[in-house]
Formats: sequence, structure tokens, C-alpha cells
Amino acid sequence: MGLRYDVIVVGLGHAGCEAALACARMGLSTLGITLKRERSAVMSCNPAVGGTAKGHLVRELDALGGRMGRVADLAGTHFKTLNASKGPAVQATRILCDRDAYAAQMQAVLFSEPDLTVREGEVSTLHAEGGRITGVSLGDGTYVAASAVLLTTGTFLQALMHVGEKKEVGGRLGDEAAKGLSDSLRALGFTLGRFKTGTPARLARASIDWDAVEPQPGDFPPRPFSWRTREEWAAGVPFPRQPAVTCGLTSTTVATHRVLRDNLHRSPLYQGEIVGRGPRYCPSLEDKVVRFADRERHQVFLEPEGPASPLVYPAGLSTSLPADVQLDFLRTIPGLEAVEVVRYGYAVEYDYAPPTQLHPTLETKAVAGLFFAGQLNGTSGYEEAAFQGLWAGINAGLQVKGEPPLLLGRDEAHGAVLVDDLVTKGVDEPFRMFTSRSEHRLRLREGNADLRLARHGHRVGLLPREALERAEARQRAVTDEVARLKRTGLAAKLRRPEVTYAGLVEEGRGGESAVSPDVAEEVEVEVKYEGYIAQAARAAARESESTDRWVIPEGFRFKEVRGLSTEAAEKLTAHRPSTVGQARRIPGLTPAAVSLLLVALKRGAGQPEGCA
Repeated sequence: MGLRYDVIVVGLGHAGCEAALACARMGLSTLGITLKRERSAVMSCNPAVGGTAKGHLVRELDALGGRMGRVADLAGTHFKTLNASKGPAVQATRILCDRDAYAAQMQAVLFSEPDLTVREGEVSTLHAEGGRITGVSLGDGTYVAASAVLLTTGTFLQALMHVGEKKEVGGRLGDEAAKGLSDSLRALGFTLGRFKTGTPARLARASIDWDAVEPQPGDFPPRPFSWRTREEWAAGVPFPRQPAVTCGLTSTTVATHRVLRDNLHRSPLYQGEIVGRGPRYCPSLEDKVVRFADRERHQVFLEPEGPASPLVYPAGLSTSLPADVQLDFLRTIPGLEAVEVVRYGYAVEYDYAPPTQLHPTLETKAVAGLFFAGQLNGTSGYEEAAFQGLWAGINAGLQVKGEPPLLLGRDEAHGAVLVDDLVTKGVDEPFRMFTSRSEHRLRLREGNADLRLARHGHRVGLLPREALERAEARQRAVTDEVARLKRTGLAAKLRRPEVTYAGLVEEGRGGESAVSPDVAEEVEVEVKYEGYIAQAARAAARESESTDRWVIPEGFRFKEVRGLSTEAAEKLTAHRPSTVGQARRIPGLTPAAVSLLLVALKRGAGQPEGCA
């Protein structure tokens, strides 16, 4: 009898790790297939986890029982809360990691999971009978049968790397491309497209003049992602585990931009060598200089890849220009005048599958039992990939076990918004998650991810009973304290902008000393934002019911809508929707943009000449 597993996961990047671990921990025999075992969970680009909206995804993933947040905590060297001066809905955690430590920690989790087998190889063919997946064939001819197959192929399908005029087959420096799987997918009826991504050069740490750049220390105390880490820390376990690093802030100059403009003719992006569309929100430096010609500088964050690493990642300098041009423009940047390059930046083109070919479970419509997750679905970013991997892994596991799928509402998780937008709207460029994509963003905060999702994680078997009980106890404590504040009249005082919960406690009018800091934080947010959250929920309900009735006049000038981003105006102008309902379904158009459009229509702004 040949090889057989309950589930096969193809690719062990960030999506594949979460998918494989989810299935194995649900008690299913799982095979993870990867080109190189030692390259599992490698951080191919930026050595960081989290950020705006991405931190929300990681906290939600952790609340459902995923592993990325915990591993980032253990490998973290620089912890930062972004948007700390803004409202809690947009505050986000970002952890810079020791690149090698992150991969080592995740590999330790993978390789020690009893029901997970990791095998090196390249999947060349998918097999299906009667519209259902039956297994895969490897390049060496080995056939492996399975009840479910998950593809998490990242940037490896028909991948091609570009550095200036040079091209090289591969999905990542030091790794081969997956060559046969695209043909197999087309044979099964799938449509494929082409996207591109890129990465900057890696700089020799010792060659940087650190005195010439602005120091960027991390936050203290740090804010971890995982409930496990917070529990241990509260019990006295030291945190963080890694030595801290300080990053540096510098910027490009007029001279930098001159070098770039003088060499655009050598860029594969502008020569037409790269046909795949790149990410709007992480463009190459040469693309930024062309698109934002009026800008004299762009920020550059110098991020050490580990406390002892000789390498520095220059965030903001992604490029595919020739090596000599890269060195020239790097040396025009303050602090990098004598920099040495260890590895030059490059762009990668790869195949992706438009995600409208998927059910909300991330199972394909064409082949039952076949699931797609990660960059294969047209997304960008470790965090978007990891959440999809967990979502697909859970639903594949539940299907194999004959149990109902996990389907969350848009009001329950940013991850649900991510999946819903992918499968209903599709993508026309690499997709990145933003809090503005959610019409319920005021309630979908990092701080309450466990309160929203722990019961789901426990139901599918990934979150232990003690984690669920911790979340339930925290919810009860928050509910009781909010009720007490309302009963005593203190809630009205706390709603004032200048009043804090800590201030009430100092006055002797707040909660009991037994109220923990994480409970107190959530109580303050719940009280201050209660009215806004209710208002947003009513507005979302009204908007979903009435938008199709709002007609957009022919010739409407979208660029005149106050507050609308250039990106949103460009998308609306290109698609020319006739109703707001059609506008809502434009790929990448956020609920916030739709709200601004509705306001403009009601006020008559942006109307063509002669239109009442």
C-alpha cells in the first residue's frame, strides 16, 4: 500500500506552518512537503511580525490557537506599539525578531509535533477524481494519497528573480522555483495570474555610521502578542527572551533620487521585463521616486537582523536595480556613505490564483478537498499568509473529521474581513490588510482578540481549556466593572477625554485593586468607545441595506471627494461604478472610502456640471 495521510500541506512558509500545525494538533495525520526542510519558516523579507492591522491578525491568530505570535515573542528583539497616540482601534504591535531565532523556534514546534511529518520534495502534480482531490505526485514519482490538500506555495510557482538585467529562476535567494504545479493547476481548471514582490539589499552592520542616524529604541515595557507569554510573564518568567537591539532612522536624499532617475532605464520594472503587478503599499524605491516625484526624501529604517547578526535590513529600500546602482544610491544616504552590501536586493515574479475561485473556507470551488492559502491567493505579508494558513488548516481538518466549518463574521475578526474581501472581491494587486477595510474596526481591537475568538479556538481543538477559561474570566471582570461604573455614575466621567481609569483609581473612585491592568485597559476602552461602537454598528447596518439604491451620476468627479485617498479615487475613476453598491465591490476599496463617497453624494459634492 502506498503512502497516505489525512492531510497534505504543500509549502512550509508562514501559511504552511500554521496550516500543518492546525491539522496535526486536531489529531489528523499530516504531511508537510517543502523544498528544503531547513528553510521552513524563514523570514524571506523583513525580519518583523505585526504592524498596522497585521498586529491585529497575529493577536487573532493567537486567540484561535495559532503559533506565529508566540514564536515572535520568543524571538523578539525590538518591541513597538504603533499609533500609540491614536485611538485603540488602530494601535498595533510590531515585533522585530532575530531572523535565525524565529525560524529555529518555529521549526522546533513543527518538527516536534507528533502527528506532523515533514518531507523534502517538490509537488509536481495534483490528482483529483470526480471533482475531489485524491493526492499528489512528487517530482521523483512518489504518489501520496490524502483526504485534503492545502497549497501554501508562497512566491515559488514559476518564480523568476530579477536584479537589473540579470534573471534567475527561484522563489527566494538560495531556493529553487516550483516548476510543474502551475500546469497541474491549469489542467484542473484554475485561472492563474502573475504578481511580483521585492526585497532590499542586506547591509554589513559594521559598515554603517550609527552615530549619523537617529536611534530608535524599542518600547519598555514591551507588549507581547501571545496569551501564553503574558501568562508566563505574570508568573515571573523573564521577558523578553532575546537581547534588545536599537534600530536607526535615516532617509533618502536628493542625490539618492538623482541616481535612481538616471538609472531607470536599467530597472527591469521600467524595461518591461517584469510583467507581474507589485504591492502598492510596499513599492520598490525606484517606483516611489517616480510616483512621488515631489518628495525629496523617504524614510529608511535600519533594522539589525539579530543581536549578534552582522546583517541589517534597510526597510523602505526594496529594489531590483543592478548591483552597481544599488551601491551608488545606498552611499548617498546619511549613515551609509561607506556601507558595504552583503546581499543585493531583487524582485520576484510568481504565479497566483485569483481568490474568487475559493469558498469562504478557502476550499476551491473547482476541486473539493483542495485548499489555497497565503500568497497563492494574491496577498502580501507574513501575517496575512499565516492567518489564511490557520483558517484553511482548521477548515480542512474539520472537513476531514466531518465537522461543521469555522466561518466567522466580519464583525468578529479582521481575519474574517481579510478572507471575505479575498473571496468576494478578488484582487487586482497584492492584497494587504488595513483596519480601514473593516466597517467594525472600532470593536475589532488587538486588546480584545481573546474575548472575541477564544471560544472558537477551543471549539476546533487548538486552544486549551485554561486559555478559554482565562478569556472568559477576563470578559466577566470587564463586564462587571463596566456595570459598576455605570451604576455609580463614574462611567459618564470616564467618557470625558481628559479622564482615565487610572486617574479614577488614584482618586479612590475606580475599581478594586484586584482588577488587573489588562482588564482595566479594556474597561476604559469599552466605556469611552461604547457610543461610537454602537453608532458604527448602526451605520454599517444602514449602509449595507441602502447602498445599492444610491446612484452615482455619470461623470461624477471622485477626485473631488474630501478625504478620499488618491488610491481610492483612482480605483473609482477606473471602474466608474453606477451605484455605491457596485463601488463597495471594487477590489481594494475600503468601507471608510465608501462612507466618504456616500457623504459626498448626499452633499452633492463631486457632481458633474449641470447635475443637481
